[in-house]
Amino acid sequence: MLVLERQREIAKIVNQKGSVRVAELSQMFNVTVETIRKDLDVLEEEGKLRRSHGGALKINTEQSEIPYFEREIINVHEKMEIAAEAIKLISPGDQIILDTSSTAWFMARSMPNIPMTILTNSVKVITELADKEKIAVIAIGGDLAPRSMSFVGPLAERSLDMYHVSKAFISCKGLHLKHGPTESNEQQAIVKRKMIEIADECYLLVDHSKFDFQSFTNICGLERITMIVTDSKIDAQHVNALKQCQVRVAQIDTVDASED
Repeated sequence: MLVLERQREIAKIVNQKGSVRVAELSQMFNVTVETIRKDLDVLEEEGKLRRSHGGALKINTEQSEIPYFEREIINVHEKMEIAAEAIKLISPGDQIILDTSSTAWFMARSMPNIPMTILTNSVKVITELADKEKIAVIAIGGDLAPRSMSFVGPLAERSLDMYHVSKAFISCKGLHLKHGPTESNEQQAIVKRKMIEIADECYLLVDHSKFDFQSFTNICGLERITMIVTDSKIDAQHVNALKQCQVRVAQIDTVDASED
C-alpha cells in the first residue's frame, strides 16, 4: 500500500471511530509504530485529525460523548470481569458512588441485594437498581445528557456537595501515566472529579484498551486513586509502571496483582 493511500485510510478510520490507538493502526496496516506516528503527524498538519498521546482523535469530537448504546457493547466481557471484581470491594452498609459508565451499569446489574446506599447520576444505573429493595438509591439530579443518559451540570455538582461516601467507582475515557484518568467531555469530568472528592476511597474501573491514552480533559491525578481495577488483557508493562507510581492494581486472573 502506498503511503498516501495508507494515510487516507487512517483518516477514514479515525473519522469513523472517533478515536484510534497507534498500536491498533500498526497491526491493521502491518507497519511499525513509528511509521504510524509519522502518518498521524502528517494528517494532523493537514487538519484531518487531532493527535493525542498514544493515538489520534477525530477533529472537533473531543467533547462529544459516545452514545450509551454504543459504549455498552464495547469490550463487554472485560467490563463484566471488572464489574465482578469491583463488587468484591463492597461490604454491607457501605455508602458508594457509581458513575455513568457502562462498567458501573454492569456493577448495578450484578449488585447483590444487601443493605447499602448508592449515589449515582446514571439513569441506567438507577433503573437497574430499582427492584433491589435493600439498596437505598439516591439520584443526583441536574441537566440530562441524553447521549450518556446521565445528569451533569451545576445542580449535579451542588447535589454531590451534600454527601460523603466511603467508596467511589469511576471509569474514564483514557488513563495516562502522567496525566491520570481523562474524559472526552468536560461536564462529565467535572462531575467525576466531585465524586472523587467526596469519597474516602476511589476505585478506577478501566479495561486494557484505555491504558496509555489521553483524552480531552483531566479528571484527577493518580494520587487520588486508591486502586485501579482492570481486566486480564492489560500489558504487564502498564501494571509495573503504575506500581512504580505507587498505584495499586487489581488485575483479573492475576494472583496478588494488587500487592508489591
